[in-house]
Amino acid sequence: MAKRLDLPFDPIARAAQIWEERFGPADAMAAVTSIMRAQQLLLAELDALLRPYGLTFARYEALILLTFSRRGSLPLRVIGERLMVHPTSVTNTIDRLEEQGMVVRRPNPRDGRGTLAEITGLGREAAERATGDLMAARFGMGGYGTGELGQVFTLLRGLRLTAGDFVQEPGRTDEPEPGQADEPEPGQADGAEPAMPDGAEVGVPGAAGGTAGAHDRDRAGAGSP
Repeated sequence: MAKRLDLPFDPIARAAQIWEERFGPADAMAAVTSIMRAQQLLLAELDALLRPYGLTFARYEALILLTFSRRGSLPLRVIGERLMVHPTSVTNTIDRLEEQGMVVRRPNPRDGRGTLAEITGLGREAAERATGDLMAARFGMGGYGTGELGQVFTLLRGLRLTAGDFVQEPGRTDEPEPGQADEPEPGQADGAEPAMPDGAEVGVPGAAGGTAGAHDRDRAGAGSP
């Protein structure tokens, strides 16, 4: 859990007031600063909930993604794309999970040079038990109602769409719910990498520029057990 500050005022609101006096409208600055602080608070709480299972949230995300696949395995590049993190972060995360016996690496039978990460029985057990705790804690968002959470998702989804996380299909209204993994495209075998432009890269959520090293290390759980 993040350390309580119990300040006698809201530092972001105070900063916004001063900002407006000196620079002009502060709504964008206050919103961004609030999102960054919320990320710190949520990661601290989620990592605390996952610590008994030897997991960070980055490792938990990887395990859950593997459980979503039919065979329990995916190429490392696909894991990076689906989790929207830099390849270095994926490598570090899978390294840690492999050391813990929750994942094993196997050659990709569809690509002699590629590697699959495959979840083990231990990994499935840890993911299932950890999910129970996270669901009970509502992923640290217990102070919000279902409707409010939907509004948060919708508002931030617009930012992600503008940033190019995904392409809105014309006229499509049946977008997946938050956290729902994409199904393999028709004719695509599970574990095969989806068609992506060579060199395509998806940024690290919360990192300016998408590939900041410090955020990569945080997402990969560097420095944690």
